[in-house]
Amino acid sequence: MMASSYNAKEEDGHNSGASNNGGAGVVKSKKPDNTAFKQQRLPAWQPILTAGTVLPAFFVIGLIFIPIGIGLFVSSNNIKEFEIDYTGVDVNNPCYNCAKNFSWNSTTPCLCSVPFTLEQPFESNVFMYYGLSNFYQNHRRYVKSRDDSQLNGDQSALKNPSKECEPYRTSEGQPIAPCGAIANSLFNDTLELYYIDSNGTKNTIPLVKKGIAWWTDKHVKFRNPGGNNNLTVAFQGTSKPVNWRKPVYELDPSDPENNGFINEDFIVWMRTAALPTFRKLYRIIQKKSSTTPTLPSGKYLLDITYNYPVLSFDGRKRMILSTISWMGGKNPFLGIAYITVGSICFFLGVN
Repeated sequence: MMASSYNAKEEDGHNSGASNNGGAGVVKSKKPDNTAFKQQRLPAWQPILTAGTVLPAFFVIGLIFIPIGIGLFVSSNNIKEFEIDYTGVDVNNPCYNCAKNFSWNSTTPCLCSVPFTLEQPFESNVFMYYGLSNFYQNHRRYVKSRDDSQLNGDQSALKNPSKECEPYRTSEGQPIAPCGAIANSLFNDTLELYYIDSNGTKNTIPLVKKGIAWWTDKHVKFRNPGGNNNLTVAFQGTSKPVNWRKPVYELDPSDPENNGFINEDFIVWMRTAALPTFRKLYRIIQKKSSTTPTLPSGKYLLDITYNYPVLSFDGRKRMILSTISWMGGKNPFLGIAYITVGSICFFLGVN
């Protein structure tokens, strides 16, 4: 009643004010419209939780999640994976001397070979990864140390890189292309794989270097300045990154579609990892025949051009061979998570 009286008085006041003003104008009321939405009279549903509604929900979630988790877990376990550490920490590691005697000033690359044996054959396409440990690509300043306009082929950014690239913005008075800490730390070990047959002969395993980067990165985000022709002229007046042995236009001079900023090894590295232990796709071993495995069981040899030091930050380097399934690479976590949640729901429903 008091609110009604107040509103009535307010309206009377407005009307009298309008009259006193000689009808110059009508003062609008600040009251919200009398609608269901503005007066909060919309119908609402509030569930009433009872044993009859909660228990079936727990059982349904459990019956759905547990089979899904088992399927994911089995699919992950069916993926074959082989990993070998070639850091060279151990004295018995074939790459020990390369790791111990590494020097940035050396003009001759260090070579080492790591033999290994595959106990089981690898079917279908095989993906070769390189893995790094204790490498924090997720550091804030590291992630920001790049110039996306330069990587997209912008001529002005090529000659005047972003200040975010400091201290890898210029070298000897010339702009660095590509600039920044991410590009400067590009992984540049060279890995070659050989199969040793029963006669002891080394047979080269063909490694496909294209098709390893995301399509959007390759065709949208990364472009060479002035197109892909005559990159030597396009990058004239720029300097290579400090830790690189060769300029960006010599990353793959034999293939213009894989050289410069659109080199796929470079593009893969520039997509930073979220965790300090990560792997990145290096090559693809394609299946040639439906009757023979891609990598038969037996002895293999991994030849490494050791260019990338990691001992200074207690890092580790790995080579990984892996197949994939419909759910991607080997990762049992998702299956275990589904089984755990489903089991908990089913247990709560029983009790």
